[in-house]
Amino acid sequence: MFRLVLATGVVVLFFGEPAFAADGSPLPPQNARKLSEIIAKVEQRDDFRYVDEVAWVSGAYTVTYYTTDKAKVEITYDPVTAEPK
Repeated sequence: MFRLVLATGVVVLFFGEPAFAADGSPLPPQNARKLSEIIAKVEQRDDFRYVDEVAWVSGAYTVTYYTTDKAKVEITYDPVTAEPK
């Protein structure tokens, strides 16, 4: 009985996870700018050093990067206009 419950749990974990991820984070709109364009804008900022993380949160890209003086900067970009919100 324990093996049946364990096997069912494993199947749900592996096959159910993609469905949860797809429902939890909607895709950018059809007319969105390419992510590479947004990253290029970030790389042109004063004292830019490197990009640490890019996330899709609440319908916008959130880019976290560090400057040459080791300051952490987080900017949210509109996906359609590629401008900071």
